Amino acid sequence: MEVPDLGPVPQRLTVDVETVCRLVEEQFPQWSQRPITPVRTPGWDNLTFRLGHDMLVRLPSAAEYALAVEKEHHWLPELAEHLPVPIPVPLGLGRPGAGYPFHWSIYGWIPGEAADQGAITDPAGIAEDVIDFLGALQRIDTTDGPQPGIHNWFRGAALRTYDATARRALAELEDHLDVGLAAAAWDHALAARWDGVDVWFHGDFAPGNLLLEKGRLAAVIDFGTCGVGDPSCDLVIAWTLLNRAGRQVLRQRLDIDASTWSRGRGWALWKSLCHLASALDDRDETSASEARRVIDGLLEDFGAAR
Repeated sequence: MEVPDLGPVPQRLTVDVETVCRLVEEQFPQWSQRPITPVRTPGWDNLTFRLGHDMLVRLPSAAEYALAVEKEHHWLPELAEHLPVPIPVPLGLGRPGAGYPFHWSIYGWIPGEAADQGAITDPAGIAEDVIDFLGALQRIDTTDGPQPGIHNWFRGAALRTYDATARRALAELEDHLDVGLAAAAWDHALAARWDGVDVWFHGDFAPGNLLLEKGRLAAVIDFGTCGVGDPSCDLVIAWTLLNRAGRQVLRQRLDIDASTWSRGRGWALWKSLCHLASALDDRDETSASEARRVIDGLLEDFGAAR
């Protein structure tokens, strides 16, 4: 398979409250009296604003991210019918206007606290929740589902798409981890074959996109990278959120074969290597520590499987 050229990092826009107010007033006057405020964590792919207390405005920050908007409007209502916890369901599709160049969305606000290690009070329970969600997602009919592409940065396609960035991160981290073992784990993931049977995947099934209430999964958000293809990219959560026991239960309950597990480990390794290299450049010790924690778990898992 030819490896696609992902090109340079997209040029991101900034959007102010005044622009969002004008967009809502012009296109959704029925909601124009609601106060508009930026969320505390604005996001990367999309810029998000509260619209009153129970709605939000979501605006892609670059042309590449805008490719997911109509996909989400088409597919999220259908996916929502089959999933065990709420996901975002669009309430309105906005058009370019007020100096903003892309389609955008209005959604209902879903309450909850982003998942992270500190918020997990019931590790076994959250593992069961993750298993139930992924199992339900993977059982949904894939007919006419969106194939991997620029709209989701080739999630669900060959892991080799990210070989160059992984190798670059490995070179930058020569003095910070066991690069030989990490490279061996990466090579093993690249060699692991996929059976080619399309399955629905989220594509960015990360702690920040899982919302908790009372320590249990309450919702899953941000489906911009969703699609149908190889679902191993969603296994990143096994190392970013679950503990060792949770990983074992997930693998057993979803009946994950060795090749799929290796590819999932590869997706998590690529992302964590890049995060660690970036965090060290920025001298962000908190992010570096988290990336090291994930990499340590990945390499321990790989070493045990050799």
